[in-house]
Amino acid sequence: DSINSFVNCINTVEGGQHETGFKTAHTRVMNEYARKLGVWKQKTNLTGDDVREGLMAVINLRMKNVEFEGQTKTKLGNPEARGAVEDVVMRHLTAFMEENPKTAKSILDKAARAAKARSAARKARDAIRTSKTSRGSTSLDGKLTRCSSRRPEECELFIVEGDSAGGSAKQARDRKTQAILPLKGKPLNTEKATLAKVIDNKEILSIVQSLGANIGSEFSLEDANYGRVIVLADADDDGAHIRCLLLTFFYRFMRPLLTAGRIFIAQPPLFKVTRKVKTRTESKYAWSQQELTSVTGKWGNGAVVQRFKGLGEMDPDQLWETTMNPSTRTLLRVNIEDAASAERQVTVLMGSRA
Repeated sequence: DSINSFVNCINTVEGGQHETGFKTAHTRVMNEYARKLGVWKQKTNLTGDDVREGLMAVINLRMKNVEFEGQTKTKLGNPEARGAVEDVVMRHLTAFMEENPKTAKSILDKAARAAKARSAARKARDAIRTSKTSRGSTSLDGKLTRCSSRRPEECELFIVEGDSAGGSAKQARDRKTQAILPLKGKPLNTEKATLAKVIDNKEILSIVQSLGANIGSEFSLEDANYGRVIVLADADDDGAHIRCLLLTFFYRFMRPLLTAGRIFIAQPPLFKVTRKVKTRTESKYAWSQQELTSVTGKWGNGAVVQRFKGLGEMDPDQLWETTMNPSTRTLLRVNIEDAASAERQVTVLMGSRA
């Protein structure tokens, strides 16, 4: 929500009694009509956060004898302001809900969905808490291959496309600092999904549990188990799609990881070129068609080209040398350069009307 309040033209950025009155009246009216219209039938009420999700409001007061609180004097302290605002909002919002039942139902349906999402977030917290406190019996057993270090800043989580590639990555990794999480199939498109649906997806839940920093509004960067999250997918169209789906998830539900520059994309090679030089075999890797042309052009007819159709075709030694070894690999760090542009692209390209 976005609530901007003013008293005598002063922006009360810290809120105060007038905002409290507004929120109390708004929540009470919304709950009353949620039950009246049959939108909400649970024993517990919708919370203020549920009914205010997405709300934009401006509260503007004129009053005498203003008392401000706080060091910056931007919080209203007059208790009479609460009662006045509460009375006005109750009266007029009740009238509006009575006169516009369709709009009221639409608003309350949204609040009900927010309540279900909040419940899903609570389940996610419980699942994450379980994974932290009882390592011997979690849904990550047999899935996440952990590293031995307990210093998050030096640890890396590789999210790997497919079990076969995951097997190669497990053999290739540095066991001290590199953890491996293989994913089965394509991840859920989280741009189209509610939080409840996101948490129900086993592959996404395994990412949430592995990172141990919660999800959505509850996400805490300080609690993350890994300093780097590296997406390791095939260098083809399917791999690109998987990267898009994972980046959409991180953008929507773990954005602090992106803004902190802790999401990376691994760069596996497309080709291996070998040639025999007297008694030994020389090899080079190429990451693009242009690089391949350059290498084969220099080496001539004796060059033999191997095209990697997927990560699973690479030996553990090759995967380590080209993609996982910190001293020889290339990683692309994912940044948000323009927030408005990023938002527009994710919405347009990953939304329901792509």
